[in-house]
Amino acid sequence: VLEVAKGGFKMQESAPDPDAANADPKTPLNITGGGSAQGISINLGRGSSMTFANGKLATKRVTMPAFAATLERFVDRPIVDMTNLPGSYDITLDVTPEDYRAMLIRAGVNAGATLPPEVLRFLDGATVPSLFDAMQKLGLNLDARKAPLDLVVVDAARTTPTAT
Repeated sequence: VLEVAKGGFKMQESAPDPDAANADPKTPLNITGGGSAQGISINLGRGSSMTFANGKLATKRVTMPAFAATLERFVDRPIVDMTNLPGSYDITLDVTPEDYRAMLIRAGVNAGATLPPEVLRFLDGATVPSLFDAMQKLGLNLDARKAPLDLVVVDAARTTPTAT
């Protein structure tokens, strides 16, 4: 669960996107991304982006639900946003080199990359404490607990479509 820490949220909302007033909300988003051993960069559309490189996770104009979804790429479980914070935020989290490596490997695994066993061993016992510490400094907290999740369950699938 992503929630506001006991000391309160310590960030200001991002400045509004100057192009947002002219944008049609029905226009599809064009989301692009790329990555390598040096890091990951994703353009989330409408002025929002995420970069994970050089020991930093940096987001620009992201909502808290989008930030929670971003964090899921780097940890081993789903994250539910329970901050109830409106608006968009620019967030930068510094992590240690060890945690950066574990988070980069986890992002690759979550993206479906096939990695050799010697690389996957870096994930054994990896808890990324510097990520949690960096979030605390911003007034955010990640807490392991049971929370409601939306799931899609497929009972059956047919190779040939049929009329219903």
